[in-house]
Amino acid sequence: MVVSVTEQARAQGKVVRGHAESTVDFAQRTFRRHIRGKTDISMIPGSLTVDGLELRYAVSNNDTAHPEQQWAINLHGFFAGGSMYHRESERLAEAFGWRVINPSLPGFGGSDPLAWNEISMSSLTRRVEALIDHFGINEVILIGHSMGAGVAIEYAAMHPQRVLGIIYRDGVSTPAWQERRGIFPFLVSKVVPDVAPVADLVASVAFDLPDLFVGRMLSTVRSVLPDLRLNLKTLARSAPVASMLMTTDQTAHVHAVQKQAIPILAEWGCFDHVTTASTAREFSKAAEVEVQWVPGGHSWMLARPSGQADILRYVDSGRSFMEEISARDAFLKETRPHLRSVI
Repeated sequence: MVVSVTEQARAQGKVVRGHAESTVDFAQRTFRRHIRGKTDISMIPGSLTVDGLELRYAVSNNDTAHPEQQWAINLHGFFAGGSMYHRESERLAEAFGWRVINPSLPGFGGSDPLAWNEISMSSLTRRVEALIDHFGINEVILIGHSMGAGVAIEYAAMHPQRVLGIIYRDGVSTPAWQERRGIFPFLVSKVVPDVAPVADLVASVAFDLPDLFVGRMLSTVRSVLPDLRLNLKTLARSAPVASMLMTTDQTAHVHAVQKQAIPILAEWGCFDHVTTASTAREFSKAAEVEVQWVPGGHSWMLARPSGQADILRYVDSGRSFMEEISARDAFLKETRPHLRSVI
C-alpha cells in the first residue's frame, strides 16, 4: 500500500492538517484505532430525492479534493441499512483512501419504500445510479452484501464502463439459495408449501444471529439497532422485496459482467445458513471466479468490520483484486476521453 507523506507524518506524530500533533493527541488517536477499534474517519449522513422518494445515505468525510480519489459504494443486505456498515466503511476509507458511500435502499434504513408494483432489482439499482450521478463519479468499486450483491451485479451489467470491480459477499444473484432444504420445508411443505421456503429463510437468519455477537458485541449492537428500528416500522412495505428476491435469477447478468472482464472478488461466510455453500459454488461457476471463504456466518462483516480491509491487504485473493482494479482504473481513464469523443 502506498503511504503518502501526510500519512507518514501522522504515523510519526508530526505535522497534521497544518499544526503539530502533540504526544497526547497521538496517544489518543492510537488508542482509538488499535484498542477501541475506531478510526479518524466518520460517515456523514445525507439524503437525495429520486423519483419523488427520499433516499438516505452517508458518505465518508475523507474528501481530499483529489481528482484521482477512488469511490466505493457499500450496498447492504435485506432488512439491513447503510448505517449497519458504517464501521466497516470507515475502515475501508482509512485503509485505502477510498471515498465510501453507504446508501439505504428503498424501504430500509429510513429511505422511502417503493410502491409494490415498482419493486424490482432494476428499481433498486436505479437509486444507486442516481447516487453515482449525484456525486459525479466516473468509475466506482461496488461492495455488495446479500441483496446488495445482487444490486451490484445489476448495476455492473447495465453500466460496465463505470465499474472498477465488485466485492460480492454472500450474494443472491444465482438461484440455488432459493431452494430451501432445511427442517422447516421438510415438516410443513405438504401442508403449506408456499410458506415453507419463507419459514426456512427466517429460521436461517435466526441461526445466523449468534455470529453477530462475536468480538465487540456492544459496538455491533449499537451499529445495528438504529436501522433495525427503522426497518420494523416499514416491514409491511419492505416485505415484498423478499418475495422479489426469492424469484430473481441474475445468472445471465453474472455471465455478462464476467464477459466484460470486470474484477470480481467473491467472498462467503463459512457458516452461512442463508446463502449456503451450494450458492457459493453456483456463483463461482457462473462468474468463473474462486470463492474466498471467511470465518463467520451470512453477516460476518457486521461483527468484524475490519475483516474486509484485512482481506484486501493481507490475503492473496484480496491483494490480487486490488491489483486488478488498479489496472482497470488506468485502462478506463485512458479510454474515457475516446468514449466521450465517440458519443
